[in-house]
Amino acid sequence: MRRWRGLEATPGDLGRTVVTIGMYDGVHRGHQALIGAAVDRARALRRPCLLLTFEPHPAEVIRPGSHPAILTSIDRKTELVADLGVDDMCVLPFTQEFMRLSPGSFTHTVLVEHLHAAQVVVGQNFTYGHKAAGTVQTLAEEGRRFGFTVEGVPLRGVEGDGDEVTISSTYIRACVAAGDMESAARALGRPHRVDGVVVRGDRRGRELGYPTANVETPAYTAVPADGVYAGHLVLRDPRTGRSKERFPAAVSVGTNPTFEGNRRTVEAYVLDFDGDLYGEHVGVEFASRLRAMAAFPDIPSLIAAMDDDIARTRALLDVPPAG
Repeated sequence: MRRWRGLEATPGDLGRTVVTIGMYDGVHRGHQALIGAAVDRARALRRPCLLLTFEPHPAEVIRPGSHPAILTSIDRKTELVADLGVDDMCVLPFTQEFMRLSPGSFTHTVLVEHLHAAQVVVGQNFTYGHKAAGTVQTLAEEGRRFGFTVEGVPLRGVEGDGDEVTISSTYIRACVAAGDMESAARALGRPHRVDGVVVRGDRRGRELGYPTANVETPAYTAVPADGVYAGHLVLRDPRTGRSKERFPAAVSVGTNPTFEGNRRTVEAYVLDFDGDLYGEHVGVEFASRLRAMAAFPDIPSLIAAMDDDIARTRALLDVPPAG
């Protein structure tokens, strides 16, 4: 899949396209249905499917200081949408200037002049242009003028607490913030994951017999609530961002209150692994929260709790005892 940033970098051989537009943060089950519809239309027309997304999140530009927690990095988003069959991905910088484009200017400049849309597939609640004045209906009217068709795809729901809730990135962020990884996974269609680079920590885990990979995540990453989780550590190719090997892990999120820490960290103890992970690009997947973060009265109590965390992680992930 080709990916470029900014309209000026659009390949000259692009041709006419089927375009789908959105932040697609999380690439959750609702997004997957929408992208799947766009891919199907593109295959039927024998044209490439192009996904148009934005960076940074529009909320940060429209209301500075309101940047939401991000569920998927650009590299992870690229991997996920490529797996769904998307052929091209254009990342538009969301700036003050871009924010002020009228719906008509957005349609003409972005969709017609640069992306050569033959069809546009969006969610039924899609809005665009200055002050979100454009809707699916106005886009369809502009499409008739400029020679492309428009399809609005219904939103999807998921069972939550006995009721069906609409799948949205906002809902998933709330699940993650609460440590409810099972509900997040149902909406995402896979475990929630944070990406980052393994950096050197205080090496305290090694001293306790549980060496951990200290994962430094980018700003605004949707890190789950403090606690201990069962999950996996995924190695990533630093050049392509694509996932490689996947290992079961017990994951700690928090400030290490037993040692009066004040910096929030994500640390993964990879089960039955003996190797150097420093500098590796990794993803940390969260399957289930085992317990809240706690301060223990002494080191033996902490180690006993960690022993139990590992045993529960093995049971939950169906990993046999070591040796």
